[in-house]
Amino acid sequence: MADREIVGLARSRPTREGAGVSLRRAFGFHDTHHYDPFLLLDDFRGERPEDYIAGFPWHPHRGIETITYMLEGSVEHGDSMGNAGIIGPGGVQWMTAGAGIIHQEMPKPGSEGRMGGFQLWANLPAARKMISPRYQEFPQEQIPSVDLSDGVHAVVVCGELGRVQGPVRQVEIAPGFFDVSIDAGKEAIIPTPPMHRVIAYVHGGSGIFDHSSDPRSWGIPNSGYTNITKERTLSEHHLIRFGTGNSIRVSALGTVPLQFLLIWGCPLGEPVAWGGPIVMNTREELDEAFRQLDAGTFLDQRESQDD
Repeated sequence: MADREIVGLARSRPTREGAGVSLRRAFGFHDTHHYDPFLLLDDFRGERPEDYIAGFPWHPHRGIETITYMLEGSVEHGDSMGNAGIIGPGGVQWMTAGAGIIHQEMPKPGSEGRMGGFQLWANLPAARKMISPRYQEFPQEQIPSVDLSDGVHAVVVCGELGRVQGPVRQVEIAPGFFDVSIDAGKEAIIPTPPMHRVIAYVHGGSGIFDHSSDPRSWGIPNSGYTNITKERTLSEHHLIRFGTGNSIRVSALGTVPLQFLLIWGCPLGEPVAWGGPIVMNTREELDEAFRQLDAGTFLDQRESQDD
């Protein structure tokens, strides 16, 4: 089994989205070929309600799937299909925008005033961009977990890991979405589909994700990364892009568990035309979507591509 090496490394950067939500963006709006079939990953953990309470009021989506996974607090969801609910800690919503949906996501603090989670955008293939919208929501108690080895634990949201299948189904890019925890001092070898793109985002602790390649090949600037260059140690807010292989080998360091999102999906290899919350394949398709928004016909569009 060949371990995947790191081929790209970055840190999430502070930004603001929605009605003024402070968050950190791991990737999005550029270099889409590096992360294909994924488009964006946001880390919206916040300590103060004033940093996030304004939320994400009503806005449209087309051509993508949005995945929201919560750690603390909650998000109240509503959409143009009539879905409404609250995603609490450990819960997930997987929304397939398809031909068009309008929704809102309004964060609420937990008992300590904190709120936090992640949102991932997954692209839809050209042949499926105009399918009917679909919404899946699962609370923590419906999301299974698995012990992969001694001290290695994973929450299985979508895809299969350790012979455990996540509850999210009927997703276009055959993705895996897992929240992995490795106890300090432990090592994990996690199998990955050989033809899939694999990325990881660290949200707690520290560890080593590549035991073989020279850190100078990881695509990072020299300044500010002396610790990585010498010790290969990656910690909170690091985004890791892996090369080809059948597995990743990860070692947890320090005194607390290493925690990271592990995400994979089958690349589409298609052109991307991106306009804010709408992602199509051509500029013409993008312009047409915005014309329909202006005309009030955005939600009326659907081709005969449904299951």
